[in-house]
Amino acid sequence: MSALNPPSASLRIALLAFAALACAPAPATPAAAGELPAVASRQRVEKKNFTDGEIVEGFLKTAFGAEYHLAGRVDRIRKFDGPVRVFAESDRADRKTQLAKVVADIGKRVQHLDIAMIDSNEAANVRVKLVRDRDLFRTLTSFYGAEKAREIRTSLDPQCLSGFRKNDNFEIEHSDVILTVDNGDFVFLDCAYEELLQSLGPINDTASVPWTMFNDNVSMGYFDVYDQYILNLLYDPRIKAGMTVTEVKAVLPTVLADVRSWVKQVNDLKE
Repeated sequence: MSALNPPSASLRIALLAFAALACAPAPATPAAAGELPAVASRQRVEKKNFTDGEIVEGFLKTAFGAEYHLAGRVDRIRKFDGPVRVFAESDRADRKTQLAKVVADIGKRVQHLDIAMIDSNEAANVRVKLVRDRDLFRTLTSFYGAEKAREIRTSLDPQCLSGFRKNDNFEIEHSDVILTVDNGDFVFLDCAYEELLQSLGPINDTASVPWTMFNDNVSMGYFDVYDQYILNLLYDPRIKAGMTVTEVKAVLPTVLADVRSWVKQVNDLKE
């Protein structure tokens, strides 16, 4: 996928998801998600109670398909099958610290996902490149080539994006995430959560589900309860890479019952 880290011949470039987000004024110092007024206001009104049908709808719409499709089938479950190790490439220590908190938060809230930051690019299977906004197009060009970068900029005009490379078993082998560092704390955190989570598999954006950050009309800045349901369903061991919609639907009722219990516990949700 990346010109800086080319895939082997046996692997296909899979999918890309992009989020075009509005700029927010940058505060004097970087903040954690919970410290931002824009995040706190969203958390106060967050919907946390969902029917089984609402959860299943969002899971199927984001785990299958792809907002921006380069190659390969998109009608199967795609996920990592093993530990996920994240490397951040940047000279911005403040943004790397924020990113590490995002990764730790994701790891805390997704029960069967082993995810952590790592200091070695060679040992990482998720690489996050942090760039200035003015360097975004240049970075896209280095990753995907000039023609594809122009197509991405023209059709989506993203401020952040992610993509992954999968093998023939639909297991994600490597993900790339590009985040801009100079559009303010809220935009950075919103991008970091959305693109990191999408790089784990649920890469299809949908405008028909109003509670997910994988909706281009929704900005969160934190890991909301609804998307915790989606990621916990995806990374339950009974949901396997390569499954079809029919195969997933056969196990979803049992998996969802266990996921509900976990999400309730980790978020201290009331009945």
